[in-house]
Amino acid sequence: MSEVALTTKSLFARDDVKAKFQEMLGKRSTSFITSVLQIVASNELLAKADPTSVYQSAAVAATLDLPLNNNLGFAYIVPYNQKQKDGSFKTVAQFQLGYKGFIQLAQRSGQFKTISATPVFEGQLIEQNPLTGFVFDWTKKTSDKVIGYAAYFHLLNGFEKTLYATVEELKAHGTKYSQTFKKGYGLWKDDFDSMAIKTVLKLLLAKFAPLSVDMQRAVITDQAVINNAETQDVTYVDNEETLIDKESERVRLMIEQATTDNDLKEIEPHLKQEHLDLFTQKKDELKSKK
Repeated sequence: MSEVALTTKSLFARDDVKAKFQEMLGKRSTSFITSVLQIVASNELLAKADPTSVYQSAAVAATLDLPLNNNLGFAYIVPYNQKQKDGSFKTVAQFQLGYKGFIQLAQRSGQFKTISATPVFEGQLIEQNPLTGFVFDWTKKTSDKVIGYAAYFHLLNGFEKTLYATVEELKAHGTKYSQTFKKGYGLWKDDFDSMAIKTVLKLLLAKFAPLSVDMQRAVITDQAVINNAETQDVTYVDNEETLIDKESERVRLMIEQATTDNDLKEIEPHLKQEHLDLFTQKKDELKSKK
């Protein structure tokens, strides 16, 4: 008797899988699983995807407590044809955050007073200085032409930062980091506006914002096939190179959250050249508090 092939529906019907989502979401687990199955059923390519990759992507969304509903725009599970070592292709599920998901996670951290991102129209950019910041006049709009995208946050401690990128810079970014964009399909092609807003927001947060554990997880797992949601083992199938080295980002977060000299001693063996300035700064900060 031949073995019955595993499907996403049969995988999510297993007691251990149901129990895992129950553990993460409580009473909302049933409706969450239903939403995942509806998304898969409504997408022909996703229905053919490896069920385990669908499960791992859903597990990340559940861990981040973000709904998987394409109409809401917080997080998505999308199909991707992954090239195998033998030259064949396998359809897998890729986890993606929308810009609303990043904003939601930032708000939850309790450290942001304001966070937003927007397209910039011709005439609205008044002054551009990478060191001192950008000046915009949102009342001016000389045409309907979008010249770039800006993201901004203001922390409760007073720190604020703006990141601006031109349309040309974002297209170059998409070309560099997305194979599907190069080939003329995918989210970059279908919804450039949303992907551009998400990109400036993600770059701003990753470079300048204090990253909560959930935000760190979001940056690492975004646009990846999730091999293991618990260990954050991921494969960036649509990228020639990853936007952020996940191990480097973990070390950076550990330094930021260190509260004792012993914390720093544990981090020291994992330091890279790029961490030295931040490590020294944290060391001096802890020394001054004694």
